[in-house]
Amino acid sequence: MTRRSSLVLEAVRRLNARMMAAATGSPDGRFERTFELVPREAFLGPGPWHIAVHPWKKSYRHRYIETPSDDPVHVNQNVLVALDRAKGINNGEPLLHAGWLGSVNPQRGEVVTHIGAGSGYYTAILSMLTLPNGSVHAFEIDEDLAERARENLVPFEDVSVTHGDATMLTLPPSDLIYVNAGVVAPPVHWLQSLRPGGRMIFPWRPSEDIAVTMLITRGKTELSARPLMPAWFIPCIGASDPYQSVKVPDRAGARTIRSVWLTGDRKPDESAVAIFRDVWFSDEPLAPITAAA
Repeated sequence: MTRRSSLVLEAVRRLNARMMAAATGSPDGRFERTFELVPREAFLGPGPWHIAVHPWKKSYRHRYIETPSDDPVHVNQNVLVALDRAKGINNGEPLLHAGWLGSVNPQRGEVVTHIGAGSGYYTAILSMLTLPNGSVHAFEIDEDLAERARENLVPFEDVSVTHGDATMLTLPPSDLIYVNAGVVAPPVHWLQSLRPGGRMIFPWRPSEDIAVTMLITRGKTELSARPLMPAWFIPCIGASDPYQSVKVPDRAGARTIRSVWLTGDRKPDESAVAIFRDVWFSDEPLAPITAAA
């Protein structure tokens, strides 16, 4: 790479980092520094790369265009880049993830579980945001991607990568669970793994027509919920079975959800917007916590 090319890449990387930081909606300077310091191209394999075309449109799924060269400027922007074209697996949309990261606000020293880590790019971002003393436990069901993630994440502190099905494996007690695959209903043990104050963010896919980011936050025992922006991801193996649905919301109903309950703790009532085998979603907000008199 010539000096001129290097200077152009540095400028593009700085601009991209500023855009990502702005998309978080947070004034925290760590976001901009992290996006600038973690080179996305290092997690994509050798270029040229393949960029997805309108991946949210069914008729365009698996359509890609090839970058003109292996110049990293092509992937330091808000594009979906293929990790496995045949399977439709991409490195997620950066602006979407920036919005997610701003919503969950990873803190120094937190324990993070990353489900659907791919080749490890957003795992690395999460690792940087939880320094010092934080840790990230990444799970990836695709064996080749899990191996790529292990190799890519060697320079990052306190990161582990497990190849396996996170819907079946035990998760560590977590301050943040970050899920990068479409979920019909979150497994009970994911919710139970959240520490008090813990957050779980995931792409909720209760039906073909609904694809929305869901943010769940644990209080002492209760679970509040808040739908955020649209989010289209490939299905999460083990957590995307539509037959576990008892009641499916429409789009308007999905936007009213304010809490989540385990069926074993509380049976669904008239506030239920969506009901599944083990969990249900309610439009009833949790009662505010008031100070003792």
